[in-house]
Amino acid sequence: MSNTATRLITLLMLLQRQPNQKGSELAEELGVSVRSIHRYINMLDEMGIPVYSERGPYGGFSLVRGYKMPPLVFSPEEAVAIYLGTSLVEQMWGQLYRDAAHGALAKLDNVLPQEQQQEVTWARRALLATCLHRVDPKRLTPHLEKLRYAIHEGKRVRMMYRGQSQPEPLQREIDPYALVHRGGWWYSVGYCHLRQALRTFRVDRIIDLAVLDGTFQTPPDFDLRTYLEAEPQPQVNVRLRFVPEGASLALDNRPYWDTFEEQVDDSVIVTFAVPDLNWAASIVLSYGGWAVVLDPPELRDLVQEWATHIAELHQADKG
Repeated sequence: MSNTATRLITLLMLLQRQPNQKGSELAEELGVSVRSIHRYINMLDEMGIPVYSERGPYGGFSLVRGYKMPPLVFSPEEAVAIYLGTSLVEQMWGQLYRDAAHGALAKLDNVLPQEQQQEVTWARRALLATCLHRVDPKRLTPHLEKLRYAIHEGKRVRMMYRGQSQPEPLQREIDPYALVHRGGWWYSVGYCHLRQALRTFRVDRIIDLAVLDGTFQTPPDFDLRTYLEAEPQPQVNVRLRFVPEGASLALDNRPYWDTFEEQVDDSVIVTFAVPDLNWAASIVLSYGGWAVVLDPPELRDLVQEWATHIAELHQADKG
């Protein structure tokens, strides 16, 4: 479908949503000139779609009262976007929204014209997103289902939670405000009554979870995106040198690095940031003898300690 056809459909939706819109407002919404808006209005008129205008400070363009657009008018690209979005919902939420996702796609298939159906068929064959989770979503489904219910109904929850580097789990009561999928992990954001502050909890670290009778109200000024952007993230800044023989490994994983510097001796120096030293050490050791830690010193010591322990374990097994 051409850009003009897409803009005509969008213009119709804008007029149906709110009458008496000025040409300048419509032009800004569509990213075109006011002159183009007048041209599109004339095209709609020629197609028999009743658009009229009123002059004055409160006037503007409107659809004739009672006119409704035909439902589900999509361009092929919009149909693919809906299909991809529905498929991602199923992948992200698993069983919780699988039936709803399948039902939405079935309804979409029933109403799409042939051109859009062909585009969706192509997308099913050629566009795929996988491996979105660090943990099997089936294992998390019971916790996610309870948290979703508690958030929707404003119910407090009690959990046994094992924090990072915390050998024994602690019992906490939480007012859960939201669920977040970030970096392959599921998190619940809410007010922790133990710490008396907002906290973020990784769902796979929840040992046990119960929904309580007590209720809460999410603060009206709570904004999830603002909270996540401002949330302090523990961070270890790592500087790593790949020896010349391992430079191709650094190149193959270039999206992982914050900086990438090729050296005159064909080695490569990269930098990256991770939440903690253990995470950083795991990354370094995954490259075997091809990567050397330059900074920080405590990471170099930890890698040496782990490598020695690994060597001792393998030597013991050999014996």
